[in-house]
This record gives sequence, C-alpha cells and structure tokens, in this order.
Amino acid sequence: MIDPLAEVVTLLQPGARYSKLVHGASPWRIRRSDTGQPLYCVVLDGGCRVTIDGHEPIELLSGDFVLVPTAYGVSISSLVPPPDDETSTPVALGHGEFRIGAPENPIDSRMMAGHCSFGSPDAALLVSLLPQFVHVRGEPQLATLVDLVREESREQRPAREVVLSRLLEVLLIEALRSAAGTNASPGLARGLADGRLAAAIRVMHERPTHAWTVAELAKEAALSRSTFFERFSRAVGVAPMEYLLTWRMALAKDLLRRNEGRVAEIAQRVGYSSASTFSVAFTRHVGQPPTQYAREQAVASVSPEIRSDVSYDATPMSPLSPMTT
Repeated sequence: MIDPLAEVVTLLQPGARYSKLVHGASPWRIRRSDTGQPLYCVVLDGGCRVTIDGHEPIELLSGDFVLVPTAYGVSISSLVPPPDDETSTPVALGHGEFRIGAPENPIDSRMMAGHCSFGSPDAALLVSLLPQFVHVRGEPQLATLVDLVREESREQRPAREVVLSRLLEVLLIEALRSAAGTNASPGLARGLADGRLAAAIRVMHERPTHAWTVAELAKEAALSRSTFFERFSRAVGVAPMEYLLTWRMALAKDLLRRNEGRVAEIAQRVGYSSASTFSVAFTRHVGQPPTQYAREQAVASVSPEIRSDVSYDATPMSPLSPMTT
C-alpha cells in the first residue's frame, strides 16, 4: 500500500548537518536566522522557550520535541528569559557539547538541537505540504532518535551518510505522525489520521494519472461531495484538487530532474492528457516551463556549486498553521 507521508519525506532527501548537546544555566537567550534550514530540538531536562517568527512563544518541557521544517528566525531562551532582549554566547565544551548562560549559575536544563538539510531541489514544493512547525509532547522515542542522529554524525563509520539519511527520515515521519491527532493543526499527517480522508489521499498517491474529480474522491472517502471538500480543506489545509496538483508537480519535478523521459511522457505519468496542458500547469505552478527546469537541473547535477542543498526558498504555497499535540 502506498504511504503518502513516507513518499513526501523520502522525496525531501533529508540529510544531517549537525546536532549538539546544550547545557543551559538560566537566564539565557540565543537567536538564529538560518534561511530555510530545518531545525529540531528535544528537551532532556528542565525546559526552554522557543519563539518562531510570526508565532507565539512555545514552552518546551522535559521530553518535548519541536521540529521546524523551514526556520527563518528562531529565538531559544530559558523559561525565564534575560531582560532587554539580551543574547548569550554559547561556550564550546568539546565533543559537540555547549554551555550557555552565566558560568557562575547552576545548569538547570539540557537539550539536543540540530539542523538538517533537504537535498531535494523540490524541497519548497514538498515542505508546503507540511505544517510550519510540529510540537510533540510525551514521545520518548523522538529523543532516542535524535540521540542516534547525534552519535552517528560524530562518528566517521562506513555508510555514515546512508545511516544518517535513514535516521532522519524516521525522525521526520515519527514527529509528524506523533502530532497527527484530531486536535492538531492542518497538514498531511492530520489528513492521514482521518480514516475517511486517508482513503482519498492514498488513491491520489496510488493513481496520480487518473483524472480525479472532487466527486470521485468523495466517493473514495464515503462522504458527500460537500462534506468531503469541507473536511479535507479543514484537516489538510488546502482544497483536495490543490493538494493533488501540488503532489503531481512534485512528482513531475522529480521525474524531470532524473531525466525520466520526454515532457510528453512525464505529462502522462502525472495525469495530463497532453504535453501542452502539462506545460501550462507546470509553468503556472513552478514559474518556468518544464523543458527549462529540466535543463537547469541537468546543469546543476554536473556542476554542484551552482546549487546548494543546504538551504532553499521554502515559502509555503499556502499558509499552514502549526501542528501541536
């Protein structure tokens, strides 16, 4: 059976950049402005406060995990932050460990934090299917996964990059599905948590070439057309046909990048009856014709310096709210 969440995460091609263990002595505050870099943090002891640009501060307690698929401006502080927006400078302790806060104050929090990269050139398109951030409470396996990522990233063992990419795929999937309850904010994981909607999402992924209509998808979900449309839009954050278009474009970009056929062949593989119809849709959605996109990706694959996989423009195609459980 097709697993839509796994498909999206796999296409993202997550990779580890770094992970560090931070010892905090209140009060302290650090700020980062990392254009488009995915950020994760898990609190091991004590707590901290995370403020993401455009959102209210989140208090993280022991065992809490937060994932920000596209971090632009993030401030992390002790639960009682220092006055006057004062920032602190982390002190390296060696072996990927840092201390932050006044040296004379006792350590009252420990957390692991890190950045990963999305290697896919289609990251912006795929990230638009994810929430702006994920906050999970009471899932100890996430801390274990982050610890495994940290340990693996410190060692230069054979197949290190393969192991790290698989660990990060599992970490992302576990974080998203842990936050997929009915009270979570809109996103793919929340849609899949609804059994009726999951049936419709899965058939879109299983048969992207089919000329789906809202009525047909509603039938797959065993709901009326109006109920399905409203329920899907509320849970996933976008209308059903917009979601289908986003997924088809993600598949098309992946096929074009890997030179998996002519434009007409790729058009058929993603559900378009003609190359011209596909080209119009692709250009409107991506901002350039498929032939131009394919040429640029071919050049980038030969000359990696043209493109950096560490950051990307992940401006959401549609506003998605935070996902919290």
